[in-house]
Parts: sequence; structure tokens; C-alpha cells
Amino acid sequence: MPRPPKKRLVCAVPRHTCFAPDCPASGSVELHVEEYEVIRLIDWEGLTQEECALQMEVSRTTVQGIYERARRRIADALVHGKTLTISGGDYTVCGHCGKHCRDGRPKCCRRRQCRQNQQEESS
Repeated sequence: MPRPPKKRLVCAVPRHTCFAPDCPASGSVELHVEEYEVIRLIDWEGLTQEECALQMEVSRTTVQGIYERARRRIADALVHGKTLTISGGDYTVCGHCGKHCRDGRPKCCRRRQCRQNQQEESS
């Protein structure tokens, strides 16, 4: 019996969840939230796969597989003029500043917000 999959830790669900071509779409592609998070961390934030894995609390090989699937789905949407929607997946949202946004997560999007809230509370 296989081991149950480990939930991936994401900083936040994306604000924008649907992207469509300006011409009539010829179908749709679903990108899971954890796939979006890997793209955000590696391509947008500039983390390595190892740093991304540390932040999401999964192995580097898991991140590599998620990254490959995400890039393939995004390419399918772009090349074939399909609508790209972000939803679903097997993830947990980081919502606790002290527990999840620690120094080992240098690019957590909520980290700056948490520090600002802590500074405002201490002022």
C-alpha cells in the first residue's frame, strides 16, 4: 500500500485564478495551486529547486516533478490558446507567522506582512 501524499505548503492562494487568450479559447488547462507556487518561487522569486523544496516542506525531486508538470501545462495553454485556471491540488496554506514563516523560508510572501504587523503591535 503506497504512502499517502504529503501536503505541499504554499504561502497563499493566488489572487488571479483564470487567464484566457484574447481570442476564443479552444479548451482549458488546470494548474494546481502547488504548481503555481513552484512557478512563483522558482521563476518569479528566483529560488533554486532545493530552496523551493525547503519552503514547501517536500523533497527536491517532488519539486522537480511539480515544476515539470506546471511548465508543460502552461506551455499547452500558451501554444494551443487555452484558458489557464488555477485551482485544486494537495496543499496547505501558510497562515501562521511564527510557525511557518521562519528564517528557513526566505521568500515567503506573507513574511514581510507578518513583520509589519509585529512592528505595528509593538509600537
